[in-house]
Amino acid sequence: MSLKNKLKNNELTLGSWVTIGHTAVVDIMASAGFEWLVVDMEHTSIDLSTAHQLISTIQANGMKALVRVSKNEEVIIKRILDMGADGIVVPMVKSRADALEATDYAKYPPVGKRGVGLFRAQKYGLGFDEYKKWVNEELVIIAQIEHIEAVQNIEEIITTDGIDGIVIGPYDLSGSMGYPGEYHREDVKDAISKVLSACKKHKVPSGFHVIESDPTKLQSRIDEGCTFLAYSLDFFFLGDSARDGMKKIKEGQK
Repeated sequence: MSLKNKLKNNELTLGSWVTIGHTAVVDIMASAGFEWLVVDMEHTSIDLSTAHQLISTIQANGMKALVRVSKNEEVIIKRILDMGADGIVVPMVKSRADALEATDYAKYPPVGKRGVGLFRAQKYGLGFDEYKKWVNEELVIIAQIEHIEAVQNIEEIITTDGIDGIVIGPYDLSGSMGYPGEYHREDVKDAISKVLSACKKHKVPSGFHVIESDPTKLQSRIDEGCTFLAYSLDFFFLGDSARDGMKKIKEGQK
């Protein structure tokens, strides 16, 4: 089943986050069984050329390639999709107007306002009609809910045509409330609960980026009803494993 259909059916789908711009990272993470990986262009040094390579490698490993674009902006969204990404994660969607902008930039007229170009996604000019149909049927657009204004406008955002689901960004959400990184505070948890409740009410896939590599943290979000879940990210998997191993080695030498 396609990722788009899984989202439509609100079925559990698991992926992760790529921040290290090397294709070997993708090859290694593919062995874990993720269904999709998000290439992060918002908070990393990954540029367009590297994103192109990562998208190709993710897809060659049988996963869907999503990209968190640097901002909700026409040119970056158009270029990433022309590279052949299966979908986009759009940061800082705070209103219906923001959600409409994202869908306009991603979809061709008459649905949206995306400009037409011929690159990898369109098979370099040989498959535009096929790609145009694919955009309408399979392209995934995820709105990132990471600001208290988005929480206040959540029902408007998730009922916008073209938005396939949301993912909560806990760090920025807590930051917008004046407590950056303190996403375990009760008022931040209340804001998250409001988002999850709205998604449940409207039967829209709710997502969460679980930063920790501890799988029990992910399970708790599954228990809450989240169905679009990003499990940690490349450098936490690497760092946590190395730190845990060294800690056990040092303890064994005492």
